[in-house]
Amino acid sequence: MRRDVRKRNNQDEELSMKIIKYSGIGVVILAVIVLGLLIYSKNLNDEVKEGTLTSEQISNIINNSNSSENTESASTEIGKSINDVERETKENNIISNSNSSSNINSSKNENVLNTNKITPTNTTTETNSKTTNTTEETPKEVQIELNFQRPVEGDIIREFAIENLVYSETLQEWTTHTGIDIKADKTTVVKSSESGTIKSIKNDPRYGLTIIIEHANGFQTVYSNLLTSEFVVEGEKVEKGQSLGTVGNTAAFEIADEAHLHFEILKDDVQVDPNIYLK
Repeated sequence: MRRDVRKRNNQDEELSMKIIKYSGIGVVILAVIVLGLLIYSKNLNDEVKEGTLTSEQISNIINNSNSSENTESASTEIGKSINDVERETKENNIISNSNSSSNINSSKNENVLNTNKITPTNTTTETNSKTTNTTEETPKEVQIELNFQRPVEGDIIREFAIENLVYSETLQEWTTHTGIDIKADKTTVVKSSESGTIKSIKNDPRYGLTIIIEHANGFQTVYSNLLTSEFVVEGEKVEKGQSLGTVGNTAAFEIADEAHLHFEILKDDVQVDPNIYLK
């Protein structure tokens, strides 16, 4: 019985030794395999690194692509054929040229637009300059000194009244008066107050037979309540003191007054006080 137990123990020990032995061998083999894999991986990484080029190396290879030997070497190192490298180079050159052409055309268009913008401005400036020069060269109207004289001698029986009112015996009311009334007998000769041109001879419904003379500097003189205008015609140039007609009583608005000449002076078509200008 003891012998069987001892024998069994020996067999167990031998089995344990075999397990340990084989385990050790397995560990060694596994270590060898791992070591081999590490070495293989290192070699593989070295080969990959040797087959990979930096961007600087690729640029140098492309720039030296005109040399067949460099092209073949670059093709070998990059893993591409010579045709691939040349094709990429041509494509890059085409894109670069296309961008340059676009920039040039754009620049030309901008220049054309700028030219079109500038031309009207210059033309306008020149036109304004010509207009200014024309305006400056236009001679100014020469002012002639005028000295108005009384068309008849006599007292003033009704004054000029635009802002104030005067009483009218004929109308029996207070009203404005656009000239002065100079007392004169009927048929008294009326003379031109200043040289000018006969503008019109008419029958005014308020002031009767009337002569209007145009003078220089925008002045006009008006002679109303006339009996005749026999000495002048429309459009005639008259001198200062020249006879025009005779005093009458044709003014409907002043028929109740004693005989007189209704006399007005206008400056730029506006009635002014004749006393200011009569000498």
